Amino acid sequence: MKTRVLTGITTTGTPHLGNYVGAIRPAVAASKRDDVDAFYFMADYHALIKSDDPARIERSRLEIAATWLAAGLDPQKVTFYRQSDIPEIPELTWFLTCVTAKGLLNRAHAYKAAVDKNTEAGEDADAGVTAGLYMYPVLMAADILAFNANKVPVGRDQIQHIEMARDIAQRFNHIYGREFFVLPEVVIEEQVATLPGLDGRKMSKSYDNTIPLFSGGQKHLRDSIMRIVTDSRLPGEAKDPHSSSLFTIFRAFASEAESEAFHEALVNGIGWGEAKQVLFERIEVDVAPMRESYDALIARPAIIEEILQEGAKKARAIAAPKIAELRDAIGLRSGVAVAPQAAAAEPVPRSGKPPRFASFRDADGSFRFRLFSGDGEELLLSRSFTDPKAAGALQKRIKELGATSAVVQVQPLSLALELDGEEVATTPDYEGEQARDEALNRLRGALDQLAAQE
Repeated sequence: MKTRVLTGITTTGTPHLGNYVGAIRPAVAASKRDDVDAFYFMADYHALIKSDDPARIERSRLEIAATWLAAGLDPQKVTFYRQSDIPEIPELTWFLTCVTAKGLLNRAHAYKAAVDKNTEAGEDADAGVTAGLYMYPVLMAADILAFNANKVPVGRDQIQHIEMARDIAQRFNHIYGREFFVLPEVVIEEQVATLPGLDGRKMSKSYDNTIPLFSGGQKHLRDSIMRIVTDSRLPGEAKDPHSSSLFTIFRAFASEAESEAFHEALVNGIGWGEAKQVLFERIEVDVAPMRESYDALIARPAIIEEILQEGAKKARAIAAPKIAELRDAIGLRSGVAVAPQAAAAEPVPRSGKPPRFASFRDADGSFRFRLFSGDGEELLLSRSFTDPKAAGALQKRIKELGATSAVVQVQPLSLALELDGEEVATTPDYEGEQARDEALNRLRGALDQLAAQE
């Protein structure tokens, strides 16, 4: 069975060497694996959060699509589409918005960073913060959940968004009583290559220090490489390869033997100008054939459009039935006739007994408690306390939380409840992920019942 892997590319700029080495090249390689069902989309809705320049967005969509295709992405083997061509995504975003806790969004790193920056500047906490920035995690969850993606490769700065997508999916599943969504797993891209830019810092549009991959052609590539900052060592003086941006970039394109030869040349005193020419020639070996394909695609945008529309059809063939299923589940059924009352689905029966806490004393004299469902199932076991009042205070806080505010960490075969970043209670180990996820729904239900009693 294939694993569905989904990757988004924000359309806010011109692809550069760092994008190619760090994201495009490895993603294209992964898409060729027989065990992967690869989805690649241009996140042009997300781009609107970062840019209000229509011309830039439009140009970036074209350039990024042409770049991925020129780099070897095969639209016959993958699903390649624009986010904005899938109307099911914004519809799903609203469905998910209606079950997402505001407290969860308050904890999003990007929003918190904006608030902290405003606070330090003495501004209103939400000055300049758009609803788009605030709702970014929900849109990202919809991107993933619309296709039941199994794995989402991201850098460490995006891990929280995948965790939030899982939380939102679990909440929806719990409220509507069925496993509508697969819970996505994060794939941390530890080995992603990061290239230095013209000034030695990470190559980034934010620093305006990038080396364009195709834009401007061969001459622009060479001119950009010649502008890379180096030290003042003269020809004949030994250079330190490991502190040189030239060597770092060279290794990202070269074989081991080529890298060793360039390393030796630097140590033996090759001049910086000559070294930059060697770097340009090595990169050009890889880039030139792709540039030819890129230029042909850019010159005929109708071909790109046709490819993206075909990709959208493939994507919508999956997303449309999913949305139809969800519309039915939440009561937005299509059709004129209303099903008779007798034919309505029976609600999931609930125990008449409320969830309850049971306190006890361990053999070492410490105090703990368990949370049981109304049916008597153990849902949580607290950590140990030396003071019974502390255990009682924790019970009170759990009662006040409710499922929307509770931070439940999903572990491989168990769950953990956190308060203020500290693990305060855990569950037993379950026999597989499905059993764990079903237990999570029961736990959330119990937490909601406890909150309703307060």
